[in-house]
Amino acid sequence: MALTREQVEHVARLARLGLTEEEKEAFTVQLSRILDHVNRLEELDTRNVPPTYHVVALQNVLREDEPHQSLDRDKVMSQAPAAEAGYFKVPKITEG
Repeated sequence: MALTREQVEHVARLARLGLTEEEKEAFTVQLSRILDHVNRLEELDTRNVPPTYHVVALQNVLREDEPHQSLDRDKVMSQAPAAEAGYFKVPKITEG
């Protein structure tokens, strides 16, 4: 399916893209090739192919979210390189 330059310009306008003349020409060719490929894929017989949302079976690999005792604040703060008023003290970030 060959796209026209006007169709590419229309899509570019919808996407708020400012394209150069060279880009319009290149995208006309490239997008036409992509649509040709999609049209070839539509010719495939997929009647016996079950629908899938992912090609690999997935399972949740995260642990259960179970409440537990929090860390002791004083113990944690005692191990910090620098602390002030119950908070971690970190170096100021300056513009480079």
